[in-house]
Amino acid sequence: MATFLARRIGTMLLTALCLTFVVFFLTNLEPNLEKLAKSEGSVRMSDADVSSWLDRNGYDQPLAIRYGQWLGVVPYDHPAPDSGATVRCRAVAEGEPLPTFCGVLQGYWGHSTVFKENVGPIVGTRLGATGVLMFWVMVVMVPSALLIGVLAGMREGSRTDRTLSTFAISTTATPEYVSGVVFIVVFASSVGGLRWFKGTATSAIDGVTFENFTLPVLTMALYGMGYIARMTRASMAEVMTAQYIRTARLKGVSFRNVVLKHALRNALIAPFTVIMLQFPWLLTGVVIVETLFNYKGFGWLLVQAAGNNDIDLLLGCSVVAVFVVLITQLISDIGYVYLNPRIRVK
Repeated sequence: MATFLARRIGTMLLTALCLTFVVFFLTNLEPNLEKLAKSEGSVRMSDADVSSWLDRNGYDQPLAIRYGQWLGVVPYDHPAPDSGATVRCRAVAEGEPLPTFCGVLQGYWGHSTVFKENVGPIVGTRLGATGVLMFWVMVVMVPSALLIGVLAGMREGSRTDRTLSTFAISTTATPEYVSGVVFIVVFASSVGGLRWFKGTATSAIDGVTFENFTLPVLTMALYGMGYIARMTRASMAEVMTAQYIRTARLKGVSFRNVVLKHALRNALIAPFTVIMLQFPWLLTGVVIVETLFNYKGFGWLLVQAAGNNDIDLLLGCSVVAVFVVLITQLISDIGYVYLNPRIRVK
């Protein structure tokens, strides 16, 4: 297991390095840099002024050098105090020299041109808000999806199976922007002077309540619930036809014990993969829901960064998204070993 983890972590770091370089390359294309210069300077800047601004702020250096500086493995050339350039990192205390390396590895994520703050605290705050949303979505989505899938798979072909399968397919086929709008119209509009829920989740940043958090949680949970339920149903139906299940039934084991003690654990292997894949989807897929309900989390932050060409903020969001995907995949692989004893890591 230790060798397996070491290899996987090494592969994860290499993958993260490649993916962040691709994002760095795309965000630092010449049109984006020109747009950044004009947004920070003046819209009417000439080409010469744009070149001068990029030169002062270090954007004229080779891409590999700038990526190394952003990562924190190449020494950073601090601009002169009177140059008017943006300072990437500052001294730890007044009077101390400026750090030679100031990149992501040293905790310097850059400066947001939109929020006028360091990227690290901004990403951390918004990620925490999305983490709260993800937690409640998983609390609602996973147990409900597993229950629907198990009930449908236990009685394959029955009326219960057809009804639950139709419901699962309907939820998956309905995008979040459709179900979210329907929920707002039905539950967040005043009907006879009664308003059940809020159509916005902005106040949930200060405090989560049933009124301001139900609609965004249901919108996301319903969309992901169907996929997990269908996978659970298919896996459960396959397990229920296995030879050891028939043997247990012939020995007189009750149907309830057959399902809970024999079939359920093996049936959860495939859904476990789907459940772990929900975390990356929730992190980046909340863009629509957070924008629709005006919940200022990670997805909302990603929209703001992309819409305003905030390069450092986009890079910070990409680093978080990459590592969430890689870590959930690692947890998924480790979980296989505990769910299925026949799987061994060599």
